[in-house]
Amino acid sequence: MNTADRHAPSDLGRRVEARRAQLGLSREDVADRAGSTPGYITYVEEQVPTPGIEFLVRLANALETTVQDLTGSTADLAPGGGRAGYRPRMEEIDEAECWELLDDHGVGRIAVEGRDGLMVIPVNYQVVDGQIVFMTAADSSLARIAASGAEVAFEEDRLDEAFSQGWSVLLVGPARTVSDETSVRSIKDAVHSEPWAGDGRDTVVTLSPRRVTGRRIRVPGAPGTAPGSADQGPSRQ
Repeated sequence: MNTADRHAPSDLGRRVEARRAQLGLSREDVADRAGSTPGYITYVEEQVPTPGIEFLVRLANALETTVQDLTGSTADLAPGGGRAGYRPRMEEIDEAECWELLDDHGVGRIAVEGRDGLMVIPVNYQVVDGQIVFMTAADSSLARIAASGAEVAFEEDRLDEAFSQGWSVLLVGPARTVSDETSVRSIKDAVHSEPWAGDGRDTVVTLSPRRVTGRRIRVPGAPGTAPGSADQGPSRQ
């Protein structure tokens, strides 16, 4: 392909690629799920496509998301605005699966007691050796709180608004700033999730959880729910 023929990826392409990577799928996997070809998935991700709604629906299903999320129409909307699902069921998530859901990095929320009362702060986090690691500015409220070793709560969740189901993981434990240069260097070498808020956030904070809990809401018939499981108690796939 000539340089002149290349295009910057579209917003749709970037969202498709990011979601595919999040699920750990290859382009071949997505093509098989969507009834397409790997070449067309490559085109969607790397060019400026205008696929029809029928293909977008198949692509969204293949990526276990919604057309609205892929096209960005929900980017500025608060999550959870949809109606409750039909006969929803809540399940407890064990600690091992909680860590699996957190994966190795993402965006979560830290709840802390600040000078003006409770605060909830979004953070880009990384999981390193059983700890939640994130970066903050040296003069931030979060850095001051962590310097005292105060207990904080960390939460991350995922919502599938198309099917009114999702999960939430909560970790509670002391937060600490890391000052030892060797430890800081080791953690920074392991971290590959940079703060979205930009530069100047190079103070390393760790959360060592003493409690890890999670809950999931399932809706019978939705993706990830076994057929006929409405009255059979919790089931996992």
